[in-house]
Amino acid sequence: MSEEHVDVVVVGLGPGGEYAAQKLAEAGLTVVGVERDLVGGECPFHGCIPSKMMIRAADALAEARRATTLAGEVEVTPDWSLVAERLDRQATSHWDDSSHVERLEAAGVRVVRGQGRLDGPGRVVVESDGESHTYVAARGVVLNAGTAPAVPPVEGLADTPYWTNREVMHLTELPRRLAVLGGGPIGAELAQALARFGVEVTILELGPRILGPAEPEASAVITEVFEREGIRVLTGVQVTRVSHAEDTFHIETDAGAVEADRLLVAAGRRLQLHGLGLESVGLDPDVRAVATDDRQRAGDRLWAVGDITGKGQFTHVSMYQGEVVVDDVLGRDGRRADYRALSWVTFTDPEVAAVGMTEQQARDAGIEVRVGRADIPESSRGWIHQAGNDGIVKVVADADRGILVGATVVSPAGGEVIGLLATAIHAEVPVSTLRGMHFAYPTFHRTIESALDDLGWL
Repeated sequence: MSEEHVDVVVVGLGPGGEYAAQKLAEAGLTVVGVERDLVGGECPFHGCIPSKMMIRAADALAEARRATTLAGEVEVTPDWSLVAERLDRQATSHWDDSSHVERLEAAGVRVVRGQGRLDGPGRVVVESDGESHTYVAARGVVLNAGTAPAVPPVEGLADTPYWTNREVMHLTELPRRLAVLGGGPIGAELAQALARFGVEVTILELGPRILGPAEPEASAVITEVFEREGIRVLTGVQVTRVSHAEDTFHIETDAGAVEADRLLVAAGRRLQLHGLGLESVGLDPDVRAVATDDRQRAGDRLWAVGDITGKGQFTHVSMYQGEVVVDDVLGRDGRRADYRALSWVTFTDPEVAAVGMTEQQARDAGIEVRVGRADIPESSRGWIHQAGNDGIVKVVADADRGILVGATVVSPAGGEVIGLLATAIHAEVPVSTLRGMHFAYPTFHRTIESALDDLGWL
């Protein structure tokens, strides 16, 4: 087995690992990036970017149909081939990661294809084409192993041609009927997008509501919108068996049977920790997340970023963590990881955006909670918007400290509206200061003022 000394090895070139590798190489370090799949990770090829292109097209259809209410008769004929071509050519470059590789190599990163595993502190063995090569990293190793679609242990499911988010991104023709196993962010986004192209969609959710991590009020808004749009939402449903025959899925549940032409499994993500050699550095490969400190350190000369840290399966979190790692590896007194104001967006229509704690999380933390709410349809902009104006703004305050600790926005462009609230929570801006601001009229953003008023004086 050959052995080579370098400064840093990055195992996994998803968004955070890719960022760290590039910046460390640009700083003059010798960096090896190891990736067994597509460089760039899930986001650009099977996640964020192609899925949002789907959603953009679906939202355009929905908005065109709303013109009948607001402006006059409009006839829309969906054409999925336009979406499929955009995903193939624009979003993914035919699922080719060359641009990612070229950018890293231009920065000085050596990209190595293969499976990397730890072999003690600062050591990585890469298996590729039946050969092994060991890299000894003087500065250390950055882990960005990522996740893969989780497939629940339902009887018969493994023997069927089910889809995950990865297969959906390659669709060139749509089914007539689709069942979606899981009502989390991925399931909800894809269910609505495909339904707007004419697919009959049924969501099967084990939990009591879809979008379980979100505030209950947010889930209620989206459920109502989905049902209005013809999406069948079944919650509290246990899928007991799945079979496939004559191009039809037969899905047995404790609430009755469901048939569909295709089945999308969107039941969360599973960590890809086994085979990484975590035990060689004293870590357990069966953990639910790799524990890190505020510099993303996971052990001796070992850093971890991305989904495997358990801080949120979001591209922006992974890249944020990558910045923290770069500063630490280079010995800078840079930023330290802070997740109090972690924000996220689910790109349904309306969008569901949140930052910080939910009301329940705040209560569980022993905070003296006060809550304020305001409905988007009752706001000035919501009243003007009319068709497609569903939504709420909810703020969660720490009454003792007089600051916000969490907020949720369900609204058209909710992911943009959340920005002020994310700043307020991150900077611990007093509620009294927020209430003294000017809120432009008439905007969805202005609904925040109404939700703050609903808090009462702190």
